[in-house]
This record gives sequence, structure tokens and C-alpha cells, in this order.
Amino acid sequence: AAGYLLFNLPVAVRTHQVGRGPIMAEVMGTGTLEARTRVTISPKIAGRVFEVLVDQGDRVKAGQLLVRLDDEELEQQVQIAESNVELAKASLGRFKADREQAASILVQATSDHERSQQLLLSNSISRADADKAREAWDVAKAGVARAAAADVEAQQQILSALRTLAFHQARLADCELVAPFDGLVLERFRDPGAIAVPGTSLLSMVSTDELWISAWVDESRMAALAEGQTARVIFRSEPDRPYHGEIARLGRQADRETREFVIDVRVLDLPQNWAIGQRAEVYVRVAEQADAVLVPQEFLAKRAGRDGVYVRQQGRAFWQPITVGLTSRTMVEAVDGVEVGAELVMPLERGKVLNDSRRVTEG
Repeated sequence: AAGYLLFNLPVAVRTHQVGRGPIMAEVMGTGTLEARTRVTISPKIAGRVFEVLVDQGDRVKAGQLLVRLDDEELEQQVQIAESNVELAKASLGRFKADREQAASILVQATSDHERSQQLLLSNSISRADADKAREAWDVAKAGVARAAAADVEAQQQILSALRTLAFHQARLADCELVAPFDGLVLERFRDPGAIAVPGTSLLSMVSTDELWISAWVDESRMAALAEGQTARVIFRSEPDRPYHGEIARLGRQADRETREFVIDVRVLDLPQNWAIGQRAEVYVRVAEQADAVLVPQEFLAKRAGRDGVYVRQQGRAFWQPITVGLTSRTMVEAVDGVEVGAELVMPLERGKVLNDSRRVTEG
């Protein structure tokens, strides 16, 4: 008798009258705001940080000077290299004059040699004099060859000096680290006086041209997604305001533990205050129905794996199976099983369970 009385005590419930309206099916994912392009600013050479001209949160332009390393020693090396280039050029000038002089001597020696050969044929000079003229001609030719070789060597020395100068100038230029693109400085890792070597992180920055939410989505929804689909983006900092987005990229690798994969949703507008890494939810629109029978998700009651709802009739709750169509964040489409105007009920107290024919009362 006590059990009968307990069963017949009415359960306090919430009610909802079934109506019609539009519904959008959405795929939901949770992720973080990221930049498509992110770089770490590091030096190409070792040196002491002389000056850091930006701080985290600063917006920068492509080519803007960010960090300067101490360049005093490299300046001296450039000056020495410039002096060596000038010395090599001066040496080339001297060798050029020597070559011109050797050429002039060769012209005279050639003329003397040819004239001595003519005189020798007419016995106007002795063989010894002719041999001296020939020897002078041979010496002059050797002098021209030596002058030409010295000239070539001087030109090679100039090229070597110029290459050395270019090397030191490049190292000097490497003392200035500039922004590779327009963007935002995220982090500053070093201050003036710190020693930096190649690979040392001095700054990190991102391009703000394209920001997106890298969101994890259950792999079972993969077939419904495609690049270009529109999405709502809800930041944790502004839960009541949706922002616009669209799928920019679908991941091609699923996590073997969680069975989720990543989608990158391009954010088309941003809150006034935002931060790389902040959490957000994305809701991708995959289907919609302009006029559907709508049931709030919270009123769904599964029984033996089937979807259904409790309907109040004559003060009692009765479970009815329904076929669920499209699903949004808060509503489902009831394809059949419940009519417009039906009064749905659910326990007001968490943990309470309804049964068929159970008396109910509005809480």
C-alpha cells in the first residue's frame, strides 16, 4: 500500500509545448585560436643582444627592425676588408703599369731583333750582336708573360678581397633582425646584454592576416564536413555573442585515442580583446530545415536505445518514441512520433525518473 501511495505521488515537472520552426544541424568542436603563420625570431650569428626594439603585444610591419646585436667588432672587420680591397686595387694599378712597360719593351726588342736579322743576312753585324738582340727579345717576351700573370693574380686578389668584404658585410647585416611580415609580437624571450647564438629564440610573432580555431571534432561527423562551410564561433570570454567563421582546412589524421580529428575554422571577425591560444567552440552548419517539428534536446528520454519523449495526458506522463532528424545545439527535429501542440514533460528535480502513467504536476 505504501508503494502504491508513493507511486501515485505526483512528480514535479517542467513542461514544453511542441511547436514548429527552423532548425540548423551543426557539428560542434572545441579548440583554440591559432595563427596560420607563426615564426620564432632567431639570430644567424652569435653575439650579444644590444637592443630589443619591440615588446609582446606590439604590432609590427614587414621589414621593421626588431632586435639589434652588438656590431662593433663586425664593423671593424668590414673596415679592414674595405682597406684590403683598396690595397688590392692599388696593386692591380701597379701591375697594370708594369704590364704596359713590359709590352713597350717587347715592342722595342722585337723591332731590334727583326732589324738584326736583316743586318745579319747582309753581314752588316756579327753573329754575336744578332744573338744579343734575340736574347733581349726573349727576355722581353718573358717579362710580358710575367707581367700578365701578375695582373691576373692581382685581379684574383681583388675578387677575393671583395668576397671577404661581402662576407663581413653580410655578417654585419645579420646583426639587425627584422620582421618577416606584418604581424603581432607574441613573446619576448631576451633582453639587452643577453648572449644569443644561432637557434636562440629572441621573439615569437604571428601574422594576423589569417587566424583560425583549430578545433577537435568527433570522427563520426567527418562525412558531413567540407571546406567553405559556414560556422559560428563562440569564445569563452563572450559566451553570448557568436562570431562568424568558415572551414578553411580539414585535418587528415585522427587521434587514435580520442577518435577525433582537427578542423581549422577561419575566424572572419574577432572580439576586441583576443589572445592566441584562447579556447572557443565552433558550430559548423551542415544542414537546415525551414519548417520542422521541434523538440528541446533536454526533453529527450531514451528507452532501450530509442529516442522518445514524455507527453502529459490527463495529468499523467506517457513515453512516446520519436524519430530524430536534424539536431542543433538545443533542439532536435521530430520527424514523427509527436504532434505540434503536444505537452512535453521532464522531471524538475535532477535524478528523478518518469515512468508511464506517473502522475505529474508543474513545479
